[in-house]
Amino acid sequence: MGTMFGHLPWSRLATLPTALERGPQLPGGARLWVKRDDLTGLGMGGNKARKLEYLVGAAVAEGARSLITVGAAQSNHCRMTAAAGAVLGLEVHLVLSGDRPDTPTGNQLLALLFGAEMHYTGAHDSHWGELEIAREALASELIESGDQPYSIPIGGSTAVGALGYAAAFFEIMEQCRARDVHPAAIVVTSSSGGTHAGLIAGRALWRTRHPDGPLPEVLAIGVAKGVNIGMPDVASLARECVGLVGQPGTVEAGDVQLDAHWLGDDYAVPTAAGDAAVRWAARHGGWVLDRTYTGKGFAGLVGNAEAGRWPAGSDVIFIHTGGSPAVFAPGGAVL
Repeated sequence: MGTMFGHLPWSRLATLPTALERGPQLPGGARLWVKRDDLTGLGMGGNKARKLEYLVGAAVAEGARSLITVGAAQSNHCRMTAAAGAVLGLEVHLVLSGDRPDTPTGNQLLALLFGAEMHYTGAHDSHWGELEIAREALASELIESGDQPYSIPIGGSTAVGALGYAAAFFEIMEQCRARDVHPAAIVVTSSSGGTHAGLIAGRALWRTRHPDGPLPEVLAIGVAKGVNIGMPDVASLARECVGLVGQPGTVEAGDVQLDAHWLGDDYAVPTAAGDAAVRWAARHGGWVLDRTYTGKGFAGLVGNAEAGRWPAGSDVIFIHTGGSPAVFAPGGAVL
């Protein structure tokens, strides 16, 4: 963690830096690189480890005794929050969509293994408003019972959580410098917007320090209805994140780039393009993507490459944000 972020509350949870791995040529001729944030270490890895270092750091600084968070039935964020609680000795409550399964699988199985208490709402995976109301109600109950919970919104997508990917942007750019790579783009999947906002914040901070150097675009592939219509406001979240860092950096009007064409019918509903991308990644690089999140994100990357968004010979980085446990849940596999 660089000195720019060293004044912020933080708990070590991730194994960093993650590898920047060269992949094959994409359709259209750009070169693929994969940032292996599926290998962050915490609770089988994924992008949420970076967010949780700052979120849980804030929780510990505030004297919290427990963590509450919320997500879809196979939420990677919930699984990793459970792991963070296990590492730091904090009780974890997870508010989940759907009903309690007879046999837990995938992320739910791991969350239980990590010792989390599960609270099932019966809500649909995509009904995030209903889930957030349930999280707030549970937080009130725990406070009334004398607990001191730290309550984390869906995906950990707050300005504090976004700090993890502001720092990650610097990590990526420093790895590229060391390998003399000048990426045209960093592509990331986005649902609750926090990872995207963090990268935009990091890009703004980097641009201030390297005003004459090459700067990749950050392209987010939206896989939830909310982020595709501007909820949350990623630019505002990025500006708030920059404010927390307390260093010069301006988020400009054109910084937020989001491709909303790869969602399909809804969040967590597989698409043919997403499934094809899961197969492509598996058979060209041995990468395991999931059908809800990274598969759709990679489909967006491949689709933009095919359309000629990036010149032949340019370098494009895909951030693999994890999600492999969901492959082992019902409906999670692509064959």
